[in-house]
Formats: sequence, structure tokens, C-alpha cells
Amino acid sequence: MGTIGFNENMLVQVSSQYAGKILKAFHNVGDDVREGEVLFTIDSPDLLQAESTLLASAGVLELQKKTLARATGLLKQGGSAQKDVDQATSDQQTAEGNFKAASDAVRIFGKTNTEIDKIVADRRIDSTLVVASPIAGRVVTRNAAPGLLTQPGAAPPPFQIAGISTMWMIANVIETDAPAYKVGQSVDVTVPAYPDRVFKGRVAAVGSIIDPNTRRQLVRSEVDDPDHLLRSGMYASFVIRVEDPVRSLAVPENGVVREGDGTMTVWVTKDSRHYSKRTVSTGLRENGWVQIRDGLQSGEQVVTNGAVFLSNALLLGATD
Repeated sequence: MGTIGFNENMLVQVSSQYAGKILKAFHNVGDDVREGEVLFTIDSPDLLQAESTLLASAGVLELQKKTLARATGLLKQGGSAQKDVDQATSDQQTAEGNFKAASDAVRIFGKTNTEIDKIVADRRIDSTLVVASPIAGRVVTRNAAPGLLTQPGAAPPPFQIAGISTMWMIANVIETDAPAYKVGQSVDVTVPAYPDRVFKGRVAAVGSIIDPNTRRQLVRSEVDDPDHLLRSGMYASFVIRVEDPVRSLAVPENGVVREGDGTMTVWVTKDSRHYSKRTVSTGLRENGWVQIRDGLQSGEQVVTNGAVFLSNALLLGATD
């Protein structure tokens, strides 16, 4: 049994990089949004200051251009000195640098060159800052509301967007099966809501520890969900193909005895009257059978129901 969750590599908290009062919020929880689609707008004092500086620098630059033109004309007519033209040229270059710096400061807020040119041409300030979704996905949480003050990095964020083309399935597998899981193995997932639908995925991460309380290991799979059917929190059943099917020796589970030192043994007989203990190497367990990797040969007869009693009798010295 596993649990479906959002792919946290595609889970984004969307906040404004600047402080301001939220003006409008355009989406609700559960809405699907495209990359670049506007989520909310804020009234930003920082943007207001940057645009004011832009207009001031644009005005100074325009004045310096006129001053340089006038000084150049007077020089041609002999009405001014070369030093006046040089000073006017230097002042214009300084004004151009200040205007460029002011334009770059406004551009940081997401304003395009066209919008910057319009601000300068109309000499009109717009302090509305637009915050767009950085990814395509679904609105998971919304804390934005008109009139609320938002701060950079403040919790909770105004919006949280999750990419839903893939989901995570979190499973806790038993300790004895832990060595079988590897990153990249294929996964077939089913959920109660769609019992006839199989979702394909792959193992993305295998935990590095065994939980000391449950004796289980975390296995995280990335599951494809192109139709956006899965929901975070769903229970899921899964099959993970750990390797290709193989033919192998196996004995019933009650024929394998775990000794006090941790070794696994079976009792072998040829005539059902004399028995010898054999140490074996076990593998997978399935449907009441235990895989025997080493220690037995095909066709040998083993004790099943009475194996544990033979081991106890040997400890008591009742048999050789």
C-alpha cells in the first residue's frame, strides 16, 4: 500500500519579491494555470519609487540634450567656448547613464521595454506589480486576498502551485524486501477511484534508513498522470518489478528454520527415517514459498511441518 502525493520537485510557492498590498487575486484552489499566467497583483511602493526615479532621470536627460544642442549651436556662431560644449557633453553622458540605470531598475520588476517607453512617453506612473505563475500546474493553496500585505519570503505564501503531469507515490516496504528495490525500476499503480486504470511510473528514490519503529524502508516512485486524475492523499496499490522472472528452487515456508545465530536451515531426508540438517541461502518469499539460492539440489526431499521440531530436538541432544 502506498500514498499519492504531489511531486515536490514541481511544487512551487509563489510570492512577490517585493512588499506591497494585494490588489487582485485571479485564481482559486483547484484551478489549472498556465506558465506565465497572472496569479495576483500588488500595489508596490518599491515599483512606485523606481518609476518616479525613471521619470526624473528621463526629464534630466531631455534637458541635457537641449543644453548640449544649444551649446553646440552657439559654438558654431562664436557665442560660446569649447569648454561649454565639453561640459554639456559630459552632463548628457551622465544623464544617459542615470536613465539607463533607472530603466534597468524598473525592468527588474518585470516591466518590458515597451511598457518602460510608455511610462516615459505618457509620464504616468503605474505602481501595479504583476506576479505570474512560474510553472504550468494546479493551485494547491491560496492565501491571497485583496487588501492583505505580502512580504517577500513570508509564510504562508499567497499561492502554491503544483505541477500535476507527474505525481509521487510514497510506499513503506518491509525490511526483508529492501535490498530488492533500485532506482529506475518500473511501477504499476492502481487507486480505488479508478480500479480499472493502471498508472505507469518508475522508482525515483530509495530510502537510506530503516524506520526503527515500523521496520520499513521508504520507496518513492514518480507516476505519470497525463490526464490529471490522481489526487494527493489517495491510497494506492502498486507492483514494482524488481527483476525479470526466473525459475528457482523453493520450499514451503514452514520447511525453513531460522537458527539462533540467524542462519537459515532445512532438514533433508532420503528415506523419511533419517534426517540431516542443511544450511541454505534464501531469497524471495511468495505465496507461502521461500526461494532457495544455495544449499539444496533439485529433487531433494525436505521436511516441512516437522522441521522446527527436529531443530528443537537437536538442541536437546535427542538426535544426531
